[in-house]
Amino acid sequence: MKVLVIDDHPIVIQGCRRLLEDMGVDEIFVAASLSEGFRTYRQKRPDMIIVDLSMQAGALGGLSFIRRLRVHDERTPVLVLSMHSDRMIVSRALEVGANGYLLKDTSSEEFVKAFRRVRDGLPYLNHELASQIAFMEARGDRNPLSRMTLRELQTLSLIAEGKPYISIAEELHVSYKTVVNTSAQLKAKLGVRTLPELMRIAIQHLPTNATKTSA
Repeated sequence: MKVLVIDDHPIVIQGCRRLLEDMGVDEIFVAASLSEGFRTYRQKRPDMIIVDLSMQAGALGGLSFIRRLRVHDERTPVLVLSMHSDRMIVSRALEVGANGYLLKDTSSEEFVKAFRRVRDGLPYLNHELASQIAFMEARGDRNPLSRMTLRELQTLSLIAEGKPYISIAEELHVSYKTVVNTSAQLKAKLGVRTLPELMRIAIQHLPTNATKTSA
C-alpha cells in the first residue's frame, strides 16, 4: 500500500510515518506543501492521502487541495489530520470530499482506527465531532463561517494570523486587489466595517498559528 502524507510539521510527519510503518504500509511519501503534495500524488498515485488543512500558516489551503483532487480523482481516500476542531471547518472538509477527519491531538489508537476505516472505504469522525455536527444541523446553522467561500475562509484565517494584505496575497497567489475585495466581502457578510473588527471575529472563530500543536 502507498500512502501520501502532506504536512509541514516534521514532528507530525515523523509520528505518522512511525504509525504507518507499524501498520505495515509498504511505501510512504511525504510532502511539506500542498503544491508538492499534488505533484507527488500525480507522480506516485498513492492508495490513500493524509493531509493537514492549514499548510502555509492558517490559510486552510487543504480544503482547496481536496476539492482540486476530487476534480481528477473521486476514489482515493483522504483523511484530514488537523488542529481545527470548529465544526463548520470539519463539515466543509467533508463537503469538499474528505473521507475522514481527525484532530492532531488524538491518540495513536484513534489514528490507527481512523486510518483503517478510511482505507477500507468507510467514513470516520470521532464521537465528539460527529455529535457537534449533528447538533449543529439539528438546531440550524448559526455559525458565520457557513456563509464563507473557500477563498474567504482562507483569507479570514490569514487575517486571524495578523498578516497584512500584501502577505496574504503572496501566500494565496492572488493579487493585492483580490485580497482587498475579499476582505470587503467578508466585512459585509459578517456585519463589520473595520479591519480590527474583522480580525476580532477571525480570531474568535479560527485558531491562530500560535495555538497550533505540533503533534
